Amino acid sequence: MRLLEGQTALVTGASSGIGAEVARAMATAGANVGVNYPFDKPQADRVVSDITNAGGKAIALQADVSREDQVTAMFEKLIATYGTIDILVSNAGIQKDSAFADMTLQQWNAVIGVNLTGGFLCAREAVKEFLRRGVVPERSKAAGKIIFTSSVHEVIPWAGHANYASSKGGMMMLMKTIAQELAPKKIRVNSIGPGAIKTPINESVWSNPEGVASMCKLIPYARIGETTDVALVAVWLASDQADYITGTTIFVDGGMLLYPGFRTGG
Repeated sequence: MRLLEGQTALVTGASSGIGAEVARAMATAGANVGVNYPFDKPQADRVVSDITNAGGKAIALQADVSREDQVTAMFEKLIATYGTIDILVSNAGIQKDSAFADMTLQQWNAVIGVNLTGGFLCAREAVKEFLRRGVVPERSKAAGKIIFTSSVHEVIPWAGHANYASSKGGMMMLMKTIAQELAPKKIRVNSIGPGAIKTPINESVWSNPEGVASMCKLIPYARIGETTDVALVAVWLASDQADYITGTTIFVDGGMLLYPGFRTGG
């Protein structure tokens, strides 16, 4: 089903992992797609080629989402190419892990800058265009849709990852607050909260049986997620089928938030 026919989507951090799969899925659903990348143009170009070879439309857009000037320039190029934007998937994210006592200000600022400030900057630019253009009924019931890629760690504390967990907790309140503010303008804002998903960042875990077995102790559904598990939810959440959903996080986690340790005690 081409649920996003004729719409334009921007996916940040789309050169690999979850972002790349979301970009491909959005294109398959009929959207023109901006494939944002921070540094690795060849990877972004491969995602664009995947889309165009399958008959879709996409362009690669370089920007460090923590930089206001680069975000503004990225939106200008996207809108100049496709005329507007209907969907933002604010997916760009990084980790710089450390024990709390050893965490540097640089490690803290880098993660907050990309994960949280980057989400703010991209959402703000998208909202400006949504408000300027308003609802186009033949494309969507909403004036615009924003989807943040959050994490189960917007809820679950994560020792050794204070910067990452704080960025995702902050993202949750950013999402809820702007969803509340913008709903009367027919702008929907939600998040997807992945659990353990097979991406390059955690390949050392899921690429061997011991790692899979260890990780699955935290997952009641007993499998590590695939990027397609997240991408299909993103497409649906951006479509009119989800038009009455705003201000919530949909967790794609195989039940990780069910705290599986309590199956045998508590």
